Amino acid sequence: MTLIHFANARLIDPETLSDSAGSLTVRDGIIIARDGAAPASAELVDCGAKCLAPGIVDLGVKVSEPGERHKESFRSAGRAAARGGVTTMITRPDTDPAIDTPEVLEFVARRAASDSIVHVHPMAALTKGRAGREMVEIGFLRDAGAVAFTDCDRVVADNKVFSRALSYAAGLGALVIAHPQDPGLSAGAAATSGKFSALKGLPGVSPMAERMALDRDMALIEMTGARYHADQITSARALPALERAKRNGLDVTAGVGIHHLTLNELDVGDFRTFFKLKPPLRCEDDRLAVVEAVASGLIDVVCSMHTPQDEESKRLPFEEAASGAVGLETLLPAALRLVHGGHMDLPTLWRALSLNPARRLGLDAGRLTEGAPADLVLFDPDAPFVLDRFALASKSKNTPFDGARMEGRVLGTWVAGNRVHGD
Repeated sequence: MTLIHFANARLIDPETLSDSAGSLTVRDGIIIARDGAAPASAELVDCGAKCLAPGIVDLGVKVSEPGERHKESFRSAGRAAARGGVTTMITRPDTDPAIDTPEVLEFVARRAASDSIVHVHPMAALTKGRAGREMVEIGFLRDAGAVAFTDCDRVVADNKVFSRALSYAAGLGALVIAHPQDPGLSAGAAATSGKFSALKGLPGVSPMAERMALDRDMALIEMTGARYHADQITSARALPALERAKRNGLDVTAGVGIHHLTLNELDVGDFRTFFKLKPPLRCEDDRLAVVEAVASGLIDVVCSMHTPQDEESKRLPFEEAASGAVGLETLLPAALRLVHGGHMDLPTLWRALSLNPARRLGLDAGRLTEGAPADLVLFDPDAPFVLDRFALASKSKNTPFDGARMEGRVLGTWVAGNRVHGD
């Protein structure tokens, strides 16, 4: 029996939205008491009045197995996650080949179980090969362990195919995750359209492409009754459609990547390809509107949208470079910019980082209550540092925060009561 007592902690509880001094007692990977005395036989962890919170549940991590293991493996991603306070990775199916059969899913699950030091729950593709023509065997893949279904950034443009997949998923209670971007308008875009992209000579896409796609998706959700999650809402124009769908009782949630919450289109001014993302970074007004939507709860989930790319795919002209950035290790300190900037408090932030994604996926995580799993992160929200991308545990080093001054260090990470990072 393993018994651990976390004393002298500042407990960040996203379920009660509280931030208070207290303690936790853990037995065999389960929280058994809060604010009680330390059992005589317990291992004592003195938190030093630092923050103790549920481990982050990161919805939308790309681990490049199978197919591109040189970019990221389950072993390297697991280490990066533990160093970033992420105790559960929800992995994407945009691999090579795509995760679209039970056999590929089972391979991924076996590799994750043997190599990753944090929990891994894989998603599966919604259509075969993520080609948008024929839906996968949703029932078989769900039985094999898929927690959600998504074609990632390849939008299913055929309304009939998408509606059939949604109807089938609705019958099984499966969650469908979509990327709300009109594929015709966004094809070939490298920036958000406007004065800035015109001055830089970059092909742009209007934020209306996001709103148009979300409007289409909401109509199909109303028709089919499916469970739906928008992976990234990044513009102010899309927020009214999201609010309307929730008000009308549709089973809809939405997320946003940390880079769109903390960076804007001006950051690509010197054509650094680490800032090339999909969708592209937005204007400052859009960024602030989305930050407010997270604070109010309209946007439910904040994630890293971890997308490793090797040096060769990024060392290209901006238009030709691959999109995406790593984020497992930088998610927590980057997200703390929203707290330090006065946009929200720690419990509200942790609601979006941990509790809401766990609830959406039906996972018993994101809580500090008795009976919850002891997936925990201990961090100092005020510890300053300068990020060195070459010190990251990820195989790929494509972070836009390289050289940035940041605040927030992870002191320890526990998965099911086992310490996987920290002294």
